[in-house]
Amino acid sequence: MKLGFLTACVPQLGLADVVTWASEQKFQAIELAAWPVKSNRDFQARQINAARFSRDDAARAKELLQRHGIVISAMAYYDNNLDPDLKKRKYYLEHVRAVVRAAELLGVPLVGTFVGGRPDKSPGENMKEIGKLFRELASFAADHGVRLMIENCPMDGWQRFGLPGNFAYSPELWDALFSEVPAKNFGLNFDPSHLTWLGIDYIRAAREYASKIFHMHAKDTEFLPDGQYRYGVFGRQIEPIPWQSGIWRYRIPGMGVIDWGRLIATVQEGGYDGVLSIEHEDPVWSGSEEKVKNGLLLGRKHLAQFIL
Repeated sequence: MKLGFLTACVPQLGLADVVTWASEQKFQAIELAAWPVKSNRDFQARQINAARFSRDDAARAKELLQRHGIVISAMAYYDNNLDPDLKKRKYYLEHVRAVVRAAELLGVPLVGTFVGGRPDKSPGENMKEIGKLFRELASFAADHGVRLMIENCPMDGWQRFGLPGNFAYSPELWDALFSEVPAKNFGLNFDPSHLTWLGIDYIRAAREYASKIFHMHAKDTEFLPDGQYRYGVFGRQIEPIPWQSGIWRYRIPGMGVIDWGRLIATVQEGGYDGVLSIEHEDPVWSGSEEKVKNGLLLGRKHLAQFIL
């Protein structure tokens, strides 16, 4: 198993700077952020321009990676692929395809995205629409030698306050998702931090869905007792803050409640030997490039003790 990180946390850095720093700090992999140049989403970046990525660009990137001993574990582009605005949806889906093509040029085996969601339809209707879109996307990815994976963040309040924005956050939804899209190259970018605050047993989930775990995010969850008292399970209501319910927050691995030793042992027993990719969304270790990098190093230090 290798240790890496998702490059979306350092949007100000170019590919060469990210690869050089990762190598110097003994990381072995990066999960490469590849949002569109015109994207205004939070928690996003691009170290390459996937829409204009060429064979020459790929050759230069491969030489850089080889020189520093770093691999790209996956390409990352997460947006609402089920957006009810069909013009936006078309733009998002076209970029997913661009990222798949860039991954093929780079020899990267995985592309991660969201299924998304539309609040004007029921969960069952969402799933049928997801099936139609992602059967085609999975087929497209397979034609380019790429596996497509969905991250299990609920994206609560993303499309409408109080509702999930990504219908792929629980075992119930995974079963429906894989029934709709039975392709062998369609699976999960497994993130235990979301399961934790949702009250889902992440160890059991890792065991039962082992065959569908294509990649893993390393992000921890810390519960906030004062917030749990004040807001309850539905979180802050009067003045909602995006991604801040007030009852929990994301942390660097080792600073929350997740048992990383047990989880890593579980996925290894299930056959996973890929990359453990730190997804840095820790508000304590944010605010400057130096703090973000220090957060990544703290996460690597904690996780490294469980990986030979």
